[in-house]
Amino acid sequence: MSVQNWTIHSGVAVSIPREDIDTDQILPKQFMKLIDKKGFGIHLFHDWRYLDLEGKIPNPEFILNQEGFTNVSVLIAGKNFGCGSSREHAPWALSDFGFRAILAPSFADIFSINSAKNGIALVCLKEEEISFLHDWVSKNPGSQVKINLETLEVEAGEQIFFFQLDTASVNRIRNGWDDIDITLKNAKEILEFERIRKKEQSFLEVQW
Repeated sequence: MSVQNWTIHSGVAVSIPREDIDTDQILPKQFMKLIDKKGFGIHLFHDWRYLDLEGKIPNPEFILNQEGFTNVSVLIAGKNFGCGSSREHAPWALSDFGFRAILAPSFADIFSINSAKNGIALVCLKEEEISFLHDWVSKNPGSQVKINLETLEVEAGEQIFFFQLDTASVNRIRNGWDDIDITLKNAKEILEFERIRKKEQSFLEVQW
């Protein structure tokens, strides 16, 4: 199991009501030198979170630096979240920071593919529902939002919203599967294919 798996998650929600938040804002390109999935969380939203290039002076105006929002795990954002380049480092940073679900009216396609295999559920809701959540979270700081992947429901206070998420993404998140895990599920068949291929086409084997 490569990523943290979950089926029902309740976490403190934070609202960043901006549209077209791109992957370069989620994780600026200068932090893509790391090769491990861990350690990216500190650089999440770097240009918004910090007043200096080194990331040593927090920006007090940015929501993630304010009291009550330092341990959040549910992000509510504007439409077209995750647009821009296809870097998988962006969901790595979100996951490493602790986010398990992002709620928005729409998401970029490639970002959607990369998020599920990093344990992040992308919950697409109607614009009026997202608007309600932005308002509710701002009026109730520190409140939790509950996401249920069995019933495909979002619960915020007394409000319940329904969403759709493809079965493959749900299975990835509930089981903590990344691409390698899914490939290894067919390890027996792969080994058998290699055995037969080696026997029938031995001339293809590299000779040293």
